[in-house]
Amino acid sequence: MSTFNRTLLAVAVASLALAACQKKEAAPAITKAEELTTDAQKFGYAIGVDLARSLQPVKDDVDIKALEAGLDTVFSGGTSVLDDAAREQIKNSVAEKLQKKQLEERTAAASKSKEEGDKFLAENAKKAGVKTTATGLQYEVLTEGKGAAPKATDTVTVHYKGTLLNGETFDSSYDRGQPVSFPLQNVIPGWTEGLQLMQPGAKYKFVIPANLAYGERGAGVKIGPNATLVFEVELLSIGEAKPAAAKK
Repeated sequence: MSTFNRTLLAVAVASLALAACQKKEAAPAITKAEELTTDAQKFGYAIGVDLARSLQPVKDDVDIKALEAGLDTVFSGGTSVLDDAAREQIKNSVAEKLQKKQLEERTAAASKSKEEGDKFLAENAKKAGVKTTATGLQYEVLTEGKGAAPKATDTVTVHYKGTLLNGETFDSSYDRGQPVSFPLQNVIPGWTEGLQLMQPGAKYKFVIPANLAYGERGAGVKIGPNATLVFEVELLSIGEAKPAAAKK
């Protein structure tokens, strides 16, 4: 069982147990903060909100009545009908099922994203002004630059906007109002290759296949597995990467 799923189940069940312990009588629904007049009520409500969020992935696998029966057994001094081994076994079993489900969903999402990316790349390659490199990177020159292009060992300063195929922006230095500097060797392959095609002052549009971006792992919340990404990149300046100072 993964650490994530074990932790999720532990938090969810512990929170639910506390909430169930406090619920000895049916309580009226709380619709306003003013109805929470004591620390105990506020604490209970806070736990309830956390509980609802943490239980989302497992809500269909938790029987509330059975959980309450387990609580009643312990607090009344009774004997559990499931021994330690049986309880551990079912927790591991459910966690493994959830992990398998997550893997299946991610695999399906990766396959769908790959199909969408391949279709987009094929259509985009037909557009006037779009060029495709040997690796599959697509680029379009929006504004020409002047001077020498950067090398893979250079540090560059750029402004950029990154979007998904549906047009959603997932990152933008323009929005932050601050350009970014980085060594070309420290970014995704599509950027390392693409920036070496540019000169200072140039602005290019790149369509980067998943294998030149974040691949099957994706990145963060917005960039899913096998996502093809679109970037508009403006190369502001090139600065030679400085080697580390030698120790004396």
